[in-house]
Amino acid sequence: MTRDELLDAAEELLCDQGSTSLTLAAVAERAGVSKGGLLYHFGTKEALIKGMVERLIDDFDELMAAQRDETYTERYIGATLAAVRSGRLRRWAVVTGASGNLFLLTPLREAMTRWHREELDAEPDPVASQIARLACEGLWDVASHDPSLNSERDLLALEARLRALVRTPPV
Repeated sequence: MTRDELLDAAEELLCDQGSTSLTLAAVAERAGVSKGGLLYHFGTKEALIKGMVERLIDDFDELMAAQRDETYTERYIGATLAAVRSGRLRRWAVVTGASGNLFLLTPLREAMTRWHREELDAEPDPVASQIARLACEGLWDVASHDPSLNSERDLLALEARLRALVRTPPV
């Protein structure tokens, strides 16, 4: 069992049953490993949650780096849509798991600050870029709760509109 498979099991458990269900025993059972197998990778529940938070940040940073658009906000839009399409980045589950411990949420808060402030002043229209980034947050959060809400056609239309918004010069 890999570390990522254990994190997947923890995220699935959180999505299916909520934060009160997140115990090491429940994660081990969901993953089909012994509790000792889980403890080898994550010695505490806090370490498990920290692992989920770190993976979420790293995965989104990798999606950002893979985008080849001109502006940071266009890369942000592309990365968000890639995350939503993959269904892989379950931010809601991670935040739910960490919600009882502000220390565990600190890295995610810092990443959100970075993602939302990065190069904002360099954008052609900083306000439109901020609107697009916030819309991406909403899309991602809603998709975390209802992955089937938007069809691929819907996502393409949303992406086109968001890209057009940030490319339109301010009035």
